This record gives sequence, structure tokens and C-alpha cells, in this order.
Amino acid sequence: MTIRDLQDNIDAWVHTFGVRYFSELTNLGVLMEEVGEVARIMTRRYGDQSFKESDAKDLADELADVLFVLTCIANQTGVDLTEAVTRNLDKKTRRDRDRHINNPKLRTP
Repeated sequence: MTIRDLQDNIDAWVHTFGVRYFSELTNLGVLMEEVGEVARIMTRRYGDQSFKESDAKDLADELADVLFVLTCIANQTGVDLTEAVTRNLDKKTRRDRDRHINNPKLRTP
């Protein structure tokens, strides 16, 4: 699936099953909630906190929830994510071409 396909599929889903998009601000709140769920899993799985039974969620599913809501926001604000990601990678390449390669903190011991 391409990014364009993702945007089109989510738009079709919203208009078929979701009736319409939530407002942009509501979707921003939903995005923050979903990112919080990813953070909870990550801090328990890779951090120092132990899991509770209520934390036993699927990281892949939670990341997909983040992508879904992010794509909803892009769709409803007219952002073409393919173009945006292409421009963003170009920006990062120009800005960080040597930065990470020359970072001694990133070298393996």
C-alpha cells in the first residue's frame, strides 16, 4: 500500500463507517491519546516500569492507531503525505548529511 492508497483508504473508511471526520481539534486530542498509549507500552517494554495486566496491548496495533489518526488529520487539512514525506526527507538529508555520521555517540563500541 502506498501512502496515497493509505490516505484514500482511510478517507473511504471514514465516509463509509465513521460518517464524517471528527473536527481537527478533536482529532488532535485523539492523536495525543493514541501516542500516549504507544508511550505507555514503550516505557514498560523498553524502560524500567513493569507491565500491569491493563498494559498488555499490541504495540503494532497502537502504532497503526497513531497512523490512522495522523492520516485523518492530513486528509481533512489537505496535506498530501507523499509530498510532505518526500520534502521532509530531502530537508533532513540536506541538514543532517554529515551530522549523524560524525556523531561519536552513535558509533558502536
